Amino acid sequence: MRLLFAEDERSLSRAVVTILERNNYSVDAVYDGEEALAYWEAGNYDGMILDIMMPKMDGLTVLRKIRERGSRIPILLLTAKSEVDDKVLGLDSGANDYLTKPFHSRELLARIRAMTRAQTGQPSAVLRVGNLSLDQTTFELSSPAGSFRLTNKEFQMLELLMSNPGCLISTERFLEKIWGFDSGAEINVVWVYISYLRKKLAALQADVQIKAARNAGYSLEEAK
Repeated sequence: MRLLFAEDERSLSRAVVTILERNNYSVDAVYDGEEALAYWEAGNYDGMILDIMMPKMDGLTVLRKIRERGSRIPILLLTAKSEVDDKVLGLDSGANDYLTKPFHSRELLARIRAMTRAQTGQPSAVLRVGNLSLDQTTFELSSPAGSFRLTNKEFQMLELLMSNPGCLISTERFLEKIWGFDSGAEINVVWVYISYLRKKLAALQADVQIKAARNAGYSLEEAK
């Protein structure tokens, strides 16, 4: 899952990015409102975290511009303000949720999970396809035959496949969503991680498999 994080306080930004990456999110960090809007326009994100007080353009203005353009991307507002009026203004402007600084990392992660689940209509933090379950909180992939705790990239790739069962996902989309435009990752890195996942699915005796469509991408399909 790919997030855009806009926060002008560099030390806080670095700390939050570290927390998110350790919890298997891909994150692009920006430091002002204009940059946040530009990245959103150019990128493909599953959610955004916006600080309200930012230079060049404040978070509420960014939020309003995104909503005015019809996007329903989940947005969490961060603010040092605790007054009710500020919270109401943020929610009325289209935010999915808000979090007041300082905050605990576990609460931040829980609120991100909640707003992204609500966007997709997913009722819980566990994805299920066939006899496989993927816990988005613990990053554990399990079946009646056993379980594995997935690495960061393995988790993100399988999360994308299990969120879209039967749908073809291009190699380019994997690169964009998980490694990012500017990572410099080669296209064969996707095949490498697909290979890792296939071995784990075989070990778990999964009744689904990752199928490849030549020069097109991969999909999670019922095993035959």
